[in-house]
Amino acid sequence: MPALDPTESEFGSTAEAEAYDAWFRTKVREALDDPRSGIPHEQVMAEMQAIIEGKAKPQA
Repeated sequence: MPALDPTESEFGSTAEAEAYDAWFRTKVREALDDPRSGIPHEQVMAEMQAIIEGKAKPQA
């Protein structure tokens, strides 16, 4: 497999890029096929905002 130019790809070879692509597509398919219900966007955003605000407070 030819080496890839690091200015064009984060992978060292086309084999690495293809392996990552296959892994990623599998993970996406698993997520799409997951029968569990999702978390509403508003809930996730509220939880993340609380974390951000908690981090922003000065530590005593």
